Amino acid sequence: MKNLKYFVLITDIGFVIYWFITLFHLIPENLLFKDYTNPILFAWNWSFFPLDMAISITGFLGLYLYRKKSILWKKISLISLVLTVCSGLQAISFWLIRYDFDPIWWIFNSYLLIYPLFFIKGLLIDNCERC
Repeated sequence: MKNLKYFVLITDIGFVIYWFITLFHLIPENLLFKDYTNPILFAWNWSFFPLDMAISITGFLGLYLYRKKSILWKKISLISLVLTVCSGLQAISFWLIRYDFDPIWWIFNSYLLIYPLFFIKGLLIDNCERC
């Protein structure tokens, strides 16, 4: 949990900041993804908002439950990590289908796809031992 806590905090605070700066159009134009102003791509991006907020809510809740020593923290954290993989995979799949290889967007979304995989197995094993 020691390392997981830091990844969850970085990711979930990052999501909140990303959506805040996206809402207020604070991302510099040179950092926007290709065709960002296209209404379909703009809507595609915003379609991630509910998923990303679910990730952050479950991530923060998992940390809270861990501090309260509730056994539910593992299940909630597992949900958060699986949703994080889904978010990263969806974005990477989209960019791949479009042959769009902007390193900035690929790095962030690859992080979302990969980092949870290092923790999911441990949480699954811990949760299954209690079954």
